[in-house]
Amino acid sequence: MGSKLDRRKKYTRMVLKEALIKLLEEKQIPCITIKEICVQADINRSTFYSHYSSQYDLLNSIEEEFIKDMTATLSQYNFSKEDEALQMTEKILEYIAENNDICRTLLSENSDIHFQKKGMMITKEFIFKNWITDKHLEQETLEYISMFVVSGSIHVIKHWLENGMNKTPKEMAEIINNFINKGLLNIR
Repeated sequence: MGSKLDRRKKYTRMVLKEALIKLLEEKQIPCITIKEICVQADINRSTFYSHYSSQYDLLNSIEEEFIKDMTATLSQYNFSKEDEALQMTEKILEYIAENNDICRTLLSENSDIHFQKKGMMITKEFIFKNWITDKHLEQETLEYISMFVVSGSIHVIKHWLENGMNKTPKEMAEIINNFINKGLLNIR
């Protein structure tokens, strides 16, 4: 009996998440009501509230699940210091390409800015931990540099997703890494 309940619980959470993602394609999170989510998922309000406290709680659950899955995927790789940034960037972009529908929605203007901030922290953790090795730069300067690079990379990825992923993850990784390593003046 417990297995049946677990399957039902998983199914309910899945349809709620799918319903919110679908609604986020059309409108911003503050404009989405619990009633709309329930109608889209074909469940009643009491069922919704037995799983989540609000549309924001549901969105946070989607974001956390995505980030947990992405982190687990990326943790499988162990690249050398020299190869790490390019290969890890490619792995992140492959993961994003495989999950492009949810990524495009979570990075859209209709979602919540917190997901972008979480994404920035993960990107910083996986790609840039060995990128800046200049010990003479103060910590605050390093934070500004990494924030500039990561936020720019996220906006490039958003643009890539919005344009139907017109380049491969490998090509995008090379573009991003060339920009980071060579800057604007040296890209050809």
